Amino acid sequence: MNAQIQNALQQLDQVILGKETVLRQIFACVLAGGHVLLEDVPGVGKTTLAHGVAAVLGLNYRRVQFTNDMLPSDLLGVSVYRPNEGKFEFHPGPVFHHFLLADEINRASPKLQSALLEAMEERQVSVDGKTYRLPKPFLVVATQNPVEQIGTFPLPESQLDRFMMRLSMGYPSAQAEKQLYFQGDRRQTLPQLQAVCNAEILAGWMQEVAAVKVSQAAADYVFRLVEATRQPGRFVLGLSPRAGLAVVAAAKAWAFMQGRAHVLPDDVKAVWVPVANHRVQAVQQQQNSEMLLKDLLDHVAIA
Repeated sequence: MNAQIQNALQQLDQVILGKETVLRQIFACVLAGGHVLLEDVPGVGKTTLAHGVAAVLGLNYRRVQFTNDMLPSDLLGVSVYRPNEGKFEFHPGPVFHHFLLADEINRASPKLQSALLEAMEERQVSVDGKTYRLPKPFLVVATQNPVEQIGTFPLPESQLDRFMMRLSMGYPSAQAEKQLYFQGDRRQTLPQLQAVCNAEILAGWMQEVAAVKVSQAAADYVFRLVEATRQPGRFVLGLSPRAGLAVVAAAKAWAFMQGRAHVLPDDVKAVWVPVANHRVQAVQQQQNSEMLLKDLLDHVAIA
C-alpha cells in the first residue's frame, strides 16, 4: 500500500477505534472520486470521521449543518448588487471547498437537497443563470440519521445514486468502547492529525486509480453481479449501468490501495455492498438488502 495512505489510515485508526474496514472503504471512495454517505444513529462518530478524513488529506473543507429552514443560497452562494460599480458580484457559498461535510443532510428540505445534486454530479453550480466550476477535487461526505427519526426528509433516489458508497459505522466493539470511555472523547485528538497529502497530490492519486487495469474477466464478474440484482424476487429494481461503473471505479481504487495496477475479484467483493446497498430495495420488507447483496457474492460465479 502507498506509504502515505497507510500513514493516514493508521492515524485515523487512533481516532475512530475499531473501524478499519470502514476507513479503508471511505478512502477507496475518495480515491475513486466518489461521494460518501455515512448513515447511522447519532453519537457513533460520523462527523468525527469526516473531520478526520479531511484533516489527513490536507484539503480545505467546510462543515455545513443542514436544517429544514436552510436555503439553496446558504449553500451555493449569492449574487450581491454593487451600486457603485453597477453590477452584481458573486459571493461563493460553503460548497466552494475541496471537501464539503454535509452534516445531517436528510434534515434539509428537498429543495436544498436538489440544489446539491448538480454540484455532486457536474462539479459545478448555477446561480442567477451563471455557471461556476467547483474546485478539483470536490468531495462530499454527508452524514444522515435513520429516516425513522423525527425531522428527516428521505433523500430522493436520484441523489442517493450520486453517492458512490453508503457506509454504516455501527456501534464500536466492546473493547473499543471501553477504551473510548477510558481515554475520553476522541474528537480532542483531531488537531493532532498530520496531513499526508494535499489537493494536488490527491488529484494525482486519482489519476493513477483511473489508470488501473480492468480485465475482461473482472468486467464480466461485475456484470454478472449487477445482472443478478435484476432477477425477479430479490429487489424492486436492479442496479443500473451507472451503478456498475461505480463498482468498477471503487474496485480500481481498492486495487490501488493494495499496491496493484489491476483489479482482482477480491477488489470487487470488498466494495460491492457499500456501493450497491443504497441503490436497491428488497422486494420483501422484512428482508435486508445488505444481506441479499452479500448472498450474491456467495452464489455468483467469479469466472
